[in-house]
Formats: sequence, C-alpha cells, structure tokens
Amino acid sequence: MTTTPLTEAWPIAALRVIEGDLELRFADDELLLQLADLAVRGVHAPDAMPFLVPWTQAEPDALRRGLLAYHWGARAALAPDAWNLELAVLVGGELVGMQSIFAKHFPVRRTVASGSWLGLEHQGRGIGTRMRRAVVHLAFEGLGAEDVTSEAFVDNPRSQRVSEKVGYVDNGVHRASRGDEVVESRRFRLTRTAWLAAERPAVELQGIEGVRRQLGIEPARD
Repeated sequence: MTTTPLTEAWPIAALRVIEGDLELRFADDELLLQLADLAVRGVHAPDAMPFLVPWTQAEPDALRRGLLAYHWGARAALAPDAWNLELAVLVGGELVGMQSIFAKHFPVRRTVASGSWLGLEHQGRGIGTRMRRAVVHLAFEGLGAEDVTSEAFVDNPRSQRVSEKVGYVDNGVHRASRGDEVVESRRFRLTRTAWLAAERPAVELQGIEGVRRQLGIEPARD
C-alpha cells in the first residue's frame, strides 16, 4: 500500500526559505529533538530572561518535553484564522535556532508577528538579523502580509537592534509581566511599503503554494 508523503498531507512540511547558506524549514520531529538539545545547552545568559514564559529555566528533561509539547500543540492548533509557523534555522546545514511567524485573523488583518531564539553558541555572528530578514520575506512576498510586528523587552537590546537593522520602526512601549516582575516592552513595525523600498538580499521560497493552500491564503499581492 502506498503512503501519502507528508508534504502532500501537510504541505507546510515542504516549506523552505533560503538566503545564501541560511535556511528556514519546517521543524519535523527529528529537528525538534535536535532543537531541544540545542536549547538545553543554552539560549541566553543565566541572569537574563528575554521571554514572557521562562521556558529555558526548566531542568533538561522538562525543557525537552516542554519544547516538544509546545511545537506539537502549535501544529495541532493550526487553522486559517489562527496559525503559528515554527521554522528551524540552519546555517551551512547546521541547526542554530528557531524562527516563528504567527497571526490571527490573517485573511482580514494581513498582519503577522515574529519570534525567535538562537542557541547561545551561535550568537554574535549576525544570524539573528539574517533569519529575521528571511522570515520577513516569507511574510510579505510569500504570504501577502501588509505589515510585520515584533517586540522586545527594554533590557534585551540585541533583539531591538535586529528589528532596527531589518527596517522596523518604533511602534510604542507597553508594560508586560515577566513572572512576578513588571517590565517595559518595545514594539516595532515594518510595513510592506517600507520593505519594498529598501534594499534586501535575494531569498528563495520553496513549497509556498502549498502553504498558502493549507492556510487558506489568497496569492501574494503585488
């Protein structure tokens, strides 16, 4: 009996976003296990916390289970009106981190947000900027977004610099809870008009037609 390929049953599995030697791709279970090991080795300094949910503070076994459960849940909850694409980041074939893009009511709002993390051992090499540029290309060229947003705590200057390098502009500050602590978070926004007007590296999209079908997205706009 012939088995239907995963890329046909779940078209997002065929997605590839390629910029030079950097690639964003669907994180299958094998990649998720590798990502869990990468996260266990460290994502940030011990005295820092760049995430609303402090998932990196868990013990290794709990961190691995939590990471798998989160990503499996994101797959299961995916629907045209609310989706979260979690993409593994590889540079030169080596797994270095995770880049996500997510949206609610996208057919109407045409707005997406992004999140990411890099293994501590791969930071400081400009990868964060490159992977954000790649996922922004996916949003605008591949999915037809009208704007892309991001945010970072005020004590996370690296993430803020990435947004600024990619062309985002300041979009206000709000108060957020980080555990028992109240902290300010800066919001950033990049519009399609600004993205089209800026110089950017060549990015190749593979499998995007199937992604659009699965998410119920009309073809990208001109």
